[in-house]
Amino acid sequence: MVYRRGWMVIFSGFFEPVFYLFAIGVGIGDLVGDLRFNGEVISYTAFAAPALLAASAMNGAVYESTMNIFFKLREARVYDAILATPVGITDVAVGEIAWCLIRGIIYAVGFLVVMTVMGLIESWWGVLLLPGAVLIGFAFAAVGMACTSYMRSWQDFDMVQLFVLPMFLFSATFYPLSTYPDGLQWVVRATPLYQGVELMRSLALGIIGPDLVGHAAYLLAMGVAGLAIASRRLGRLLLP
Repeated sequence: MVYRRGWMVIFSGFFEPVFYLFAIGVGIGDLVGDLRFNGEVISYTAFAAPALLAASAMNGAVYESTMNIFFKLREARVYDAILATPVGITDVAVGEIAWCLIRGIIYAVGFLVVMTVMGLIESWWGVLLLPGAVLIGFAFAAVGMACTSYMRSWQDFDMVQLFVLPMFLFSATFYPLSTYPDGLQWVVRATPLYQGVELMRSLALGIIGPDLVGHAAYLLAMGVAGLAIASRRLGRLLLP
């Protein structure tokens, strides 16, 4: 209901990954041509598109669970009024994260339509891309909300961009992990966006193996831990 008058905020968020897809996936893809990935030859656009979908889910979740929640928590004091009702702290945390997921689903559905029209989903396993995007959104939304509970001013959001932008650029989003030095590969593997990128890319290309369980478990554990920390921190901040 709140976003009925602010629908452009959500609508505009859909275009960012689409612009990246056409600028990098299609534009640079014409220069790069096909590449060999996991023993198969695929187009560069098919390689980059699932990663951009994962990044889109991350961005939507992070920015919704940081700036908007900080405003409600520190400026508008929305949660103080909510807690005067039978709603509890955990309900607040779960509700906010649920809205982050709804916004992420809107982004993911729009991007999946573009990928389908362009023929970039090469396997029937692609039907799991939407649940995969929801899982990525859950992980980043929960951790984003937990981190927001520690922020004291708007200047702290510079730290958010400091972490999000490098992950977007260097989580095997635009080139395979094998291009990194061996020592750096382990650093990339440890990042949460890499787990999401590999999960989405494997589903889109039909590369199914036990690694998928590991990627999903990593993101699920990240989301559960973030939710637990966010609930505890909100309790300390809002309850006497």
